[in-house]
Amino acid sequence: MTDTDNISEIRRSVQALCAEFPGAYWREKDSARAYPAEFVDALTKAGFLAALIPESYGGSGLKLDDAAVIMEEIQAAGCNGASAHAQMYIMNTLLIYGSEEQKQAYLPRIATGELRLQAFGVSEPTSGTDTLSLRTVAVRDGDEYVINGQKIWTSRAEYSDLMMLLARTTPREDVASKTEGLSIFLVDMRKVVGPKSEAGGGMTIKPIRTMMNHSTTEVFFDDMRIPASALIGEEGKGFRYILSGMNAERILIAAECIGDAKWFIKKATDYASERNVFGRAIGQNQGVQFPIARCYAQMCAAELMVHHAAQVFDAGGNPGAEANMAKLLASEASWAAADMCVQTHGGFGFAEEYDVERKFREARLYTVAPISTNLILSYLAEHVLGLPRSY
Repeated sequence: MTDTDNISEIRRSVQALCAEFPGAYWREKDSARAYPAEFVDALTKAGFLAALIPESYGGSGLKLDDAAVIMEEIQAAGCNGASAHAQMYIMNTLLIYGSEEQKQAYLPRIATGELRLQAFGVSEPTSGTDTLSLRTVAVRDGDEYVINGQKIWTSRAEYSDLMMLLARTTPREDVASKTEGLSIFLVDMRKVVGPKSEAGGGMTIKPIRTMMNHSTTEVFFDDMRIPASALIGEEGKGFRYILSGMNAERILIAAECIGDAKWFIKKATDYASERNVFGRAIGQNQGVQFPIARCYAQMCAAELMVHHAAQVFDAGGNPGAEANMAKLLASEASWAAADMCVQTHGGFGFAEEYDVERKFREARLYTVAPISTNLILSYLAEHVLGLPRSY
């Protein structure tokens, strides 16, 4: 891929920012399972997290392809964009389907960092990726909605001011189409967190400890009351609203995977050039060279798909197939590179000080989330190849 002058400048700017947050910073956060607030604040002040917010609302007004480069460079520098990436793709739903009043109220404050929009409440313990079977319910009560239910894998809920929440507003048996009856809400978490909030209901957040420092949680809603003005768009149309955001999410995370792959490949190449065993650099051995070279070729192919998907999105098309293929190919490329990098380092690949084991753990997530490889294959089989529906 040949960069434009604008893209090259974005890369240089992100690289300069990330240089202020070396491996030692991330090892400390990982060890303490702490949120990298300083890094997120730096990204915000530099305008990177407002990349997709139009200039009229205080953002940078960039395209998704530009945002993908930002996320790629964060990962390629050895940092962890998962601490902040949700703000980009969650905001898409507000930008496209929110009222002008909602956009004026929130987007400028998100752009400046006064508010964080980092939490996306969709997945549930009983439904997982089967979003249409979710059980969280929002019932209209005058000028409010009363919400009861549970979400899981809601990352960064403890560090967000706002949550984009998908809930059922019409029983599934009462809708003509299974995609109807779900609504999307922008919840001001500052007013509802806790069993007894000023809004009268409650949101309880419980952290989930995982193999990587991903700040993920499960969230419980117990008669949580929010104003009716929190509804985004039309009631019952929420599932359709989030689909565009899901495509953006998959493209941006695919870009992160490309960045991870580049980090692993460089790390392995440098180590193989410097590490001497039996009187010569291990990188002189084809048994070490070939896996690195194969991962590089795999990464380059996936990178082309990622930017193609982003360009389809930016052109106003429906990149469902492209976004899914980008996520599939990029996540597999990053995981192959992660495995290769550990193998190249041998025992040192497991030592914390090399950062390989930390990035290895982080990279493993993306063949599973935000959508698993098998579900992507099912989508392609049915919607692209025309094979019979499997589920």
